Amino acid sequence: MKAMILAAGLGTRLLPVTETCPKPLIEVAGKPLLEHQLAWLRRAGITEVVINLHYLGEMIEAHIGDGSRFGTQVTYSREEALLDSGGGIAKALPLLGNAPFIWMLGDIWCPEMSFPITMPRTSLAHLILCHMQGRRDYGDFDLVQGKVFRNARRPYIFTGVALLHPALFDGCPQVPFSMTRDLLFHRLGGNEVTGDVFNGDWADIGSLESLSALKARVES
Repeated sequence: MKAMILAAGLGTRLLPVTETCPKPLIEVAGKPLLEHQLAWLRRAGITEVVINLHYLGEMIEAHIGDGSRFGTQVTYSREEALLDSGGGIAKALPLLGNAPFIWMLGDIWCPEMSFPITMPRTSLAHLILCHMQGRRDYGDFDLVQGKVFRNARRPYIFTGVALLHPALFDGCPQVPFSMTRDLLFHRLGGNEVTGDVFNGDWADIGSLESLSALKARVES
């Protein structure tokens, strides 16, 4: 199985830290976040990883190289213009192959994550969710009998980890589009978008406040 880590974003919500450092290279617990993520994937037996690049991408490539230093095989999908989450995956599909692959955001902390390796027969996207309680005042999705919905209740947050089938992107152009808003939202409630709940350690490093809180927790 292969994985794709999204690492192309501008990281504007983490300015001024990201003026000179791409978000995936921000250090947490003594090493860049991206190194942690490669280690978590390797622990799960996933050693072939595609990373998309745009903003300060040369710094990421210089640090990670071909991945051999971290026990992985890393290839890069370079974006001249940002393609957002969906467009970035669509561009990288030739590197990912025809089998389901793990998709992972490059700004999440999930050291206890058990990455899914199989998905329900009819599913094209299997999302890993967590409870919003204690993390946010609002959620992203609901989960009923393994199927993902987006209704008024929304007690779960999308962790930024999913098992995706390449067929989900059939007919998608290599232009900027959001995987969730422009692709998944139109398939919710049926058998094509399924999910599980993760109850372990998880954090979204989407702001200076969340970064500081994570560092205070894991580096104390």
